[in-house]
Formats: sequence, C-alpha cells, structure tokens
Amino acid sequence: MRFQTPLVPARLIRRYKRFLADCRLQDGSEITAHCANPGSMMGLADPEMKIWLEPNDDPKKKLKYGWRLVDHENGHFTGVDTSVPNRALKAALIAGDVPGLTAPTVRAEVKYGEKSRVDFLLSGAGPDTYVEVKSVTLSRSPGFAEFPDSRTARGLKHLEELSAMVTAGHRAVMLYLVQRTDCDRVGIAGDIDPAYAAGLVAARAAGVEVACFDCAISPEEITLRRPLPFVG
Repeated sequence: MRFQTPLVPARLIRRYKRFLADCRLQDGSEITAHCANPGSMMGLADPEMKIWLEPNDDPKKKLKYGWRLVDHENGHFTGVDTSVPNRALKAALIAGDVPGLTAPTVRAEVKYGEKSRVDFLLSGAGPDTYVEVKSVTLSRSPGFAEFPDSRTARGLKHLEELSAMVTAGHRAVMLYLVQRTDCDRVGIAGDIDPAYAAGLVAARAAGVEVACFDCAISPEEITLRRPLPFVG
C-alpha cells in the first residue's frame, strides 16, 4: 500500500486526546495532526521523536496532516495508523500473497456475529474463513512484538465471535499484523489485558487459528512482508 501523498518528516511535540498530535515541521512551524490510533501507543509517543506525516488538501478534513510513521532513526520504522493493516492486507489477500489465506472471493467488512463486521471473509474454497486483523505496535523487549498495548473489550468480543464461527462450522483466523520492522516474534501482553489473554486461550481451544505477519515499512509504502512465529 503506497501512501497517497508523499510523507513529510516532523518532530512530535505531544500526543493528546488520543487522536491529536502537535508536531513541528522541518521549517519550524507547528501543526496539529490526526492520530488514527486509539491505543496507548506505549513507547511511540515520546516528545521529540522523529515522525512522518501525510499531508492532505481535502477541504472536508479539519486537520491537514495525518501521523503515519515513527522513525526510530536506526533504520527501523513503526506504522501508527491502525487503518493501514487492513488496507495492506486486502491487497495481499486479493493477490493471493498471504500463505494459508487464499480464496477466490475476498470481501471486507462483512456483517457477522452480534452487530459486528469481520475484517475479511474469504469464500469459494472450502469452508468460509473469517479473518480478524489487529495492528501490533508495542515492543517492550528487543525483537518481541506484543498485543494489546491497552485494554481492549472490543478485541475480546472479536475473539468470542470468531469462536462462534468455528462452532457454526466455519474457519476463523485471528491475524496479528506487526507494524514494526524491528520484531521477529509476536506474543500477548497479558499483564496489560489479562481478560484478552484468557480470551485468546479460550478461542484457540475452540479452534480459532492464530497467524502473524510483519510489514516492510518506508516513508513511501507499507506492504505485507513475512510470517512471524507466535509465542504463547
């Protein structure tokens, strides 16, 4: 998935009210950017971090910049926009480039469960496959990515609904997409959300599969890269 507009570098001043970030552009001017991330962004929102913003000229948008990346300034990046994984994964699914998840028909945001929409429904090759996707950005130890970075009742609900799909005779996959280039394994942050951790154990026991992938990330694009092992 290529960014629609070339990204511009900036320095983070502060992130606040979850979806807002004050930033300083290279010319010294200060702007407010939209932060499309409802999580805690632990370790990714420290003042003076180098970040990358996507400008826009859409008259319908109040904020003219969107925060897309953290640049760790060591050759690695983290994507902070939680809408990106679904867009990047959709292209890979349609192209048949996701190992273990290939099907003639790929549909996004299909209603299922109780007033929910599954991220992707794959059909036309065996049982229907329900795929939920979570963006993973937390890393508290080298090479190890963790989900979630804050408590997520919505995430727990998704696990329960995936389990119900398995009970109904379908296939269900919980897919963790790591938006970091510095991690090679994935696990659950059970100390942050014990309920989610327990929910995943129950979901796996019910037959829900777990898949993990990371991304290739640059200021030009974010694309699906490789499978990662799940630890837990």
